[in-house]
Amino acid sequence: MIRLDDQEDIATKSLDDSKIVQEILEGKKDLYTVIIRRYNQRLFRIGLSIIDDESVIEEIMQIAYIKAYENLEKFRFEARFSTWLIRILVNESLMYLKRREQTYKRSKNHLETDVLQSSVEYNTPLKEMLNSELRTALESSIKALPEKYRTVFIVRVIENMSVAETMECLELTEASVKVRLNRAKIMLRNKLNSYVQNEEIMQFYKPRCDKMVDAVMKKVLQIDIT
Repeated sequence: MIRLDDQEDIATKSLDDSKIVQEILEGKKDLYTVIIRRYNQRLFRIGLSIIDDESVIEEIMQIAYIKAYENLEKFRFEARFSTWLIRILVNESLMYLKRREQTYKRSKNHLETDVLQSSVEYNTPLKEMLNSELRTALESSIKALPEKYRTVFIVRVIENMSVAETMECLELTEASVKVRLNRAKIMLRNKLNSYVQNEEIMQFYKPRCDKMVDAVMKKVLQIDIT
């Protein structure tokens, strides 16, 4: 299995986000590839917890990376860059859902057929890679959670982010984070008690990571933020 850490150059692993952002602002655009590789896995998992469509999530990830790059000068270094970036992704995901809902209301009959076909026939690369019956069952169980519980579960358990980071990223109170996580665990208890493996669920493998880097950097190199 290819781990995300293997995809980041050894020379850049010791650089924290703030240092990388500062150097990008000083003109070292190529360093943005480090940011992309560092957060592809996390953004993919969190995005997929909101929108169950991998192709859409990849598009939204690109949008989030570009928007973050375009607004790097607005980043306040007292905050975590990761939470700032994730907040952009969450906002874009929610906006997508809102637009999709509005479109659905305007053409209900047509989209009912599309949504039904998507939910029944969509065969993602993730489903093909997770060929173990157990992993498939866990994947299905997580995706079956209501969105507000699923997202908190992915952020806290799969991504191992703190309560404070989760509150900031999802704009929730501490009580809401704890309640939603507890309810998600209860819903998943029978299948997830002993089997959640961070490196085995919702992976964003290296070929897709490389593709994301290429797509984002092609646009980044055309943007002047200095």
